[in-house]
Amino acid sequence: MENFKFTSDLVFESYGKDLKELFENTALALCSAIVDLDKVKAKEEEEFQMKGEDLEYTLFNWLNGIITVIEAENKIFSKFDVEEVDKEHVRAKMWGEALKPGIIKNKINAPDSSNFKVEKTNEGYKAIIGLKTE
Repeated sequence: MENFKFTSDLVFESYGKDLKELFENTALALCSAIVDLDKVKAKEEEEFQMKGEDLEYTLFNWLNGIITVIEAENKIFSKFDVEEVDKEHVRAKMWGEALKPGIIKNKINAPDSSNFKVEKTNEGYKAIIGLKTE
C-alpha cells in the first residue's frame, strides 16, 4: 500500500484501458469536480490539443489547458473524444455549453503538480490527480 501526503484541495483517481480512455475519463472527472455534468448539454464543439515532454506532463498540460478554456470562454464540457494521443501530445474534440453560475460546485484554479501521478497498470493506466481550488 502506498502512502500519499495530499496538499491538494481535491484529489481523484482516473482510469483507462488505454491512453485515449484515460485522457477522456480524466477530463470528465475534472469537469464533474466543477459542475454536475447531468446539467451540461454537449451543444458546442471545440477542438483542443496540448503537448508535453512526457505522459505526466502531457496529461497535466491537458487538464490545465481545459481549465484555461473554461475560464477564458466561460464554458464547461460534458463530452470528450480523444482523436490522437501519445506520451507527448493529445488532440481531441470536446463538447459543452456556456457555464451557468447556478451549477458550479467548485472553482478549480489548476492541477496540483505535487499530487499528480500517472502509472501503467495490468488493466491499462491509472492517474492520481490533485486540484487546487479557490
